[in-house]
Amino acid sequence: MEGLLHERWTLPFTVVPTALGTALDVNLSNASLVSISVTFATMCKSGSPIFLLLFAFAFRLEAPSYRLAGIILIISVGILLTVAKETEFEFWGFIFVMLASVMSGFRWSMTQILLQREAYGLKNPFTLMSYVTPVMAVVTLMLSLGLDPWKEFTSNGYFNSIWHVTRSSLLMLFGGALAFCMVLTEYILVSVTSAVTVTVAGVVKEAVTILVAVFYFHDKFTWLKGFGLIIIMIGVSLFNWYKYKKLQKKSSEDKLVDSQSTNVARKYVILEETDEEDAQR
Repeated sequence: MEGLLHERWTLPFTVVPTALGTALDVNLSNASLVSISVTFATMCKSGSPIFLLLFAFAFRLEAPSYRLAGIILIISVGILLTVAKETEFEFWGFIFVMLASVMSGFRWSMTQILLQREAYGLKNPFTLMSYVTPVMAVVTLMLSLGLDPWKEFTSNGYFNSIWHVTRSSLLMLFGGALAFCMVLTEYILVSVTSAVTVTVAGVVKEAVTILVAVFYFHDKFTWLKGFGLIIIMIGVSLFNWYKYKKLQKKSSEDKLVDSQSTNVARKYVILEETDEEDAQR
């Protein structure tokens, strides 16, 4: 009984770092969009795999290797090319989005620890979300009260009439539903693969975001940025190939161990049958 009560009291506190990192990741990313373009923010946010890999090494979630470091270096070069000669550079927007990248690396490393270690009892993604979401909501509310201009709430064009309030609320609900489905899918993938795999593969999502921003919001897109984006995609492809080969090797090793254990079990069965026959004689 005491162990159950201790688990109920300590479990919410174990998810606080993950929830805090997630809330800072989301809110800092949104705050950066006030002063910089979607394209520039997305390209800077593509650097999150670098910070994730550093946290994964620190928490011993990934074994350091020259191949993995080389792949991350390729992605870093692509990111540098995408942000080079940025004419709409704004200092605080850049700082916010880079801090969001750091928080992204931290929160996904912590998420993998919570989802894959049985000691925490959070292997079910829905269970983890039920603990993380309330803390995220509180942190988001505190940041919103400190950063957002609440005095202009009723005078802006999004909440100055009943129709605008309804439309804005529906848009927020739709965006929230998409975000919920996306995070849940990512949690499921982290529970069966790794945070590094999900984050690096998520750079493809960043590429789609950039394309939408260019065609819909008419953000500026140069040949240098395009070349950097291609290098990032090459780095992501190399990483996925690296993880695929690693999973294949692990699968073959597991099959070899299973076959050896099966052969040992058969030998024991044969020996037991021989002993029974000798006893009957």
